[in-house]
Amino acid sequence: MSAEATNPATPGPVTPGAHRRRGRPRIDLRRIGWAALLGPAAGNRLPDAIGHVVEAHRAHHPEAPLEPLRRAYVLAESSHRGQMRKSGEPYITHPLAVTLILAELGAETTTLTASLLHDTVEDTEVTLDQVRTEFGEEVAYLVDGVTKLEKVEYGAAAEPETFRKMLVATGNDVRVMSIKLADRLHNMRTLGVMRPEKQARIAKVTRDVLIPLAERLGVQALKTELEDLVFAILHPDECTATRELIAANDARDTDPLAEIAEDARAVLKDAGITAEVLIRPRHFVSVHRSRRKRGTLRGADFGRLLVLVGEDADCYGVLGELHTCFTPVVSEFKDFIAVPKFNLYQSLHTAVSRGDGEVAEVLIRTHQMHKVAEAGVVALGNPYAPPSEEQADSDGERADPTRPGWLSRLLDWQEAAPDADTFWSTLREDLAQDREITVFRPDGGTLGLPAGASCVDAAYAQYGEDAHACIGARVNGRLATLSTVLSDGDTVQLLMGQDPASEPSRDWLDHARTPAARIAIRRWLTTHPATPEPEPEDRRAPEAAPRTPQAAPVGRLAEANAVVDQPGAPVRLAGCCTPVPPDAVTAFAVRGGVVTVHRAECHGVARMKSAGRPEVGVHWGDTTECRVSLIAESFSRPHLLADLTEAIALESVAVISATVEPPTQGRVRHTYTLQLPDAATLPGLMRAMRNIAGVYDVSRAQHSAQTTS
Repeated sequence: MSAEATNPATPGPVTPGAHRRRGRPRIDLRRIGWAALLGPAAGNRLPDAIGHVVEAHRAHHPEAPLEPLRRAYVLAESSHRGQMRKSGEPYITHPLAVTLILAELGAETTTLTASLLHDTVEDTEVTLDQVRTEFGEEVAYLVDGVTKLEKVEYGAAAEPETFRKMLVATGNDVRVMSIKLADRLHNMRTLGVMRPEKQARIAKVTRDVLIPLAERLGVQALKTELEDLVFAILHPDECTATRELIAANDARDTDPLAEIAEDARAVLKDAGITAEVLIRPRHFVSVHRSRRKRGTLRGADFGRLLVLVGEDADCYGVLGELHTCFTPVVSEFKDFIAVPKFNLYQSLHTAVSRGDGEVAEVLIRTHQMHKVAEAGVVALGNPYAPPSEEQADSDGERADPTRPGWLSRLLDWQEAAPDADTFWSTLREDLAQDREITVFRPDGGTLGLPAGASCVDAAYAQYGEDAHACIGARVNGRLATLSTVLSDGDTVQLLMGQDPASEPSRDWLDHARTPAARIAIRRWLTTHPATPEPEPEDRRAPEAAPRTPQAAPVGRLAEANAVVDQPGAPVRLAGCCTPVPPDAVTAFAVRGGVVTVHRAECHGVARMKSAGRPEVGVHWGDTTECRVSLIAESFSRPHLLADLTEAIALESVAVISATVEPPTQGRVRHTYTLQLPDAATLPGLMRAMRNIAGVYDVSRAQHSAQTTS
């Protein structure tokens, strides 16, 4: 994959994916190098070396100004003059190639200007102030965004901190990452001149960071070629086998995909639908994945049909005609027009089968959708330009290309990862999530999460570190544990506790998939080291003296509205019976000097007395807020949990925790721990719960005598 190998006119090996390209030929580096050596053109005439860039640019932007490109090339050429690439070409060929990549994708003039200058501040005597003075603040911002940090100053942290810097800059302007992706693509095309170990290192970073970013920004044209180039370096044997497989298919006498395409053209013509039906061969990595998934590949598996139409409605018209005249594969249908992907992608996906069993995958989209599908955010033009009416009326996350939802989350958690190693490893983990889902909040808002995310991730995405107080969730109206994995389109209501001493469970780390959740939980665990579990009460001798009383844990005094005859002793309401005013109560001093308060009829009272524990005088104080556990027994029916939870909420009672036992013989047992604003509300709450259809009893919880007090 030397620089010459990327030039179709030069003999030698062909890069992966080259068989599928039908557009403008790649730039002739030798011709450009020669033009560059001759220097800029005289006067204000455009230099010959950027003629190909101008041609590609004007194809997308016929009225675009060219003077900034001329001045940028003159500065870049003069500042890089005398510098050579490792492949032997003049260095100016690199910014020219990067700029051409972006021009062919449809980038606007400001991006192309910055692309021509993207290495000047890093590798020449040109300063950022000079760029700002001559080309304006936007161009200077883009150039600064892609400029690497000095290894002399940052050492081993230079690469991760450079990426952090670029991501922060991308948060304000996605064009920064567009330039970086094009820069990496050209470097990957010409990587063959480097040592194998350096090729592998660069390829791995490209695989782990740049390719996922290209996917998230929707720049599929760059992503697929980067995938093929990485594939050739990291998996040369598989790449060779895939190349041979593609060559064998190309040598076949018949092409079933071409035949199905011709039939589709006839069907759409008869239906009066104006459409362009194209064949899109799969790139190397796509063929490799398909072979691993399906085993033996048939002729139609080496590509897809692409149907391009003028209007959104025509997409569904095409779908109807194809499903009528061919046999549709129902499981393959996906509507990304009604529900676009998080990276701007829109298309209808389907698959149709003909009589001999050949199945062709079909993509249906408008010409504008196709442009965005290939170029992603690059196709959006200048993000600083006033939004069109269509953009203003669309979903907020997609209307603002300068800050996609996934990027906002990434920027939020990177602030909490101060050291380079944590940032670098967490970034790779985050980007390894290859799909994103959208879940809905009860208020109509949405949360974007990676596939596989749980209710824990949703809690931290919505509430940040306040999610430490989350006690449960309702998913699609049903109570669910925080470990529940969410699916695209779920509605999630997060139940938050009222206890200021709430803390995340260590088990949550096992269910957290997002960096924001993992970092917040780990930070709390680091600042609150685990303490050994207290020894069970019944293992201590009856005569053992209690320890010196200690201060009550923060938040416990608020829950214990009982006054005991041991001034200064921390008070805890027993979890086994959850007494509330005006229950008859008694109390005992337990381990650590804490006094636990029990209902008089609690099973634990008899155990304490038999162990020789002296009773402590206790009475209810003025505080009316209290905590209670209730058991609701009911017949199993749909939406029962939702109705019970709603009844509790209508009584202004907070749910601290809830458990549901598996149904047995059509009956279900629910246990709720609730925070009541006033003990007087308890009878009314229990009546409201009993009035729910299917509920035949609601009672106070009475746990086993073995429960530790």
